[in-house]
Amino acid sequence: MDPSQTYYRFVVLFFNCMLTFGTYFCFDMPSVLQAVLQGNITCINATKTDCVEGLDMTPDQYNLLYAIYAWTNAIVVIGAGFLIDKLGNRVGLFLFSGLCLIGSSTFAAGAMLKGTNAMFPIMLIGRLIFGSGNGSLTIVQNRITAYWFRDKELAFAFGITLTFSRLGSVLNFFLTKSIEDKVGLNWVLWGGAFLCALGFVAAIVTSGLDIYGVRQLGQESNVKQSSKQLHFSDIRYFTSSYWLVVLTIMFFYNGVFPFVADASKFIRDKYNFTEESPVPGYLAGAVYDVSLLLSPFLGALIDIVGMRGVLALSCSIATLPVFGLLAFTSVYPLVSTLWLGFTYSFAAASLWPSIPLVVTQATIGTAMGFATSVQMIGIGICNQVIGAILGNSNKPLPYEEKVQRWKYVMIFLFANTCCCVVTAALLNISDKRKGRVLNQSRRQRLQRMASLTESLVTDDDSPHSPLSVNDSEPLLYSPDPLKEEMYDPTVIKS
Repeated sequence: MDPSQTYYRFVVLFFNCMLTFGTYFCFDMPSVLQAVLQGNITCINATKTDCVEGLDMTPDQYNLLYAIYAWTNAIVVIGAGFLIDKLGNRVGLFLFSGLCLIGSSTFAAGAMLKGTNAMFPIMLIGRLIFGSGNGSLTIVQNRITAYWFRDKELAFAFGITLTFSRLGSVLNFFLTKSIEDKVGLNWVLWGGAFLCALGFVAAIVTSGLDIYGVRQLGQESNVKQSSKQLHFSDIRYFTSSYWLVVLTIMFFYNGVFPFVADASKFIRDKYNFTEESPVPGYLAGAVYDVSLLLSPFLGALIDIVGMRGVLALSCSIATLPVFGLLAFTSVYPLVSTLWLGFTYSFAAASLWPSIPLVVTQATIGTAMGFATSVQMIGIGICNQVIGAILGNSNKPLPYEEKVQRWKYVMIFLFANTCCCVVTAALLNISDKRKGRVLNQSRRQRLQRMASLTESLVTDDDSPHSPLSVNDSEPLLYSPDPLKEEMYDPTVIKS
């Protein structure tokens, strides 16, 4: 195989995508199985219609499964990003895909201890280990994608990886409850662990392709040299545009992931679905259904038109009515979940591929780590706030009180989206001052590349020549504040 050919990077992309297919399937399994996880230990002298047999978790404990995942991610991914930048993709692939496999297996093993005091702590440890691997594995995935598709179909490639991840989520929402009804909770959880094992196999293949390709292209020494020169203190070069991208991601995802985590129960409670009905899971999963269908096309579109900052702002504004409908109306929930899936797809396709544009190639892993950490801190806090609003008891509540509590949850998510609007607006202001790096189209980008390439030939000795820019300088950095011209990341050596 010739790594310089187009087909090679798409082969890398396929196996790279398979890294997270199983982990995303496992991530939201508790959401689909929420009724079972919070069901009664036994249903003696009760019919199936008025009792669901399960693990007897409280709403607080259930939301803690998501919070512990988020908090672990928040702590681990910062060091993981730096570790990946320093030691390379191979270490990250094996370490973090292995943690996902161990974590999902531990979670499944904990469920087998139903009725014992050890059950919930072991399941919590499983989510902790799973969380320490999954977020970090996504960073490796993004770093590999950014390397093989830099200056090419970057947003499209990010969209494809998101599509594969969301395919795992969508299949979870469509299949998990039906499978659980047939084979039981334990077997369905072990099935999720098996998918994580397939991800570990994909990590082996991806590692081999990545190492072989870099070596054949003669870039192995450059990559190693950049890693040796990298220091954790290089985060001081991250620009205001980078941090505003991070905050925008956090506030937007604060409205999406905590909602999806509790959406099945919310829809079941407010719209009076029976406990055994799979429909609430289907409706909640519609957020990911839309993302699955749109992500690759949106990535290709954004590669052409650019306008990442404008799209981020538009998506955050367009998301505001979603939580208003859920809080104050009885409109069928599919309208809101489809709407949220649409805005989420645009936001994800525009925000995550923006990070490689505002940091250097050598620090992509670290930058992704900080972004994921901040995102997970926000999500973890939101999960705990939602758990506190809903209460810590499984005792049945009157319909009116349940709906009132869910209304407060939706108002809280609405407030997070309002914060996202503010940070997205500030991001566009910052980007305009720094030369519209995020909001330029492909045509404008190519014109700037041509201009800078010409300056390489005519002005090599100038202190402001792009040749003088090194891997420790941010891509939006301009050495001369009097010049409005900003350096394009495509001319910076990795």
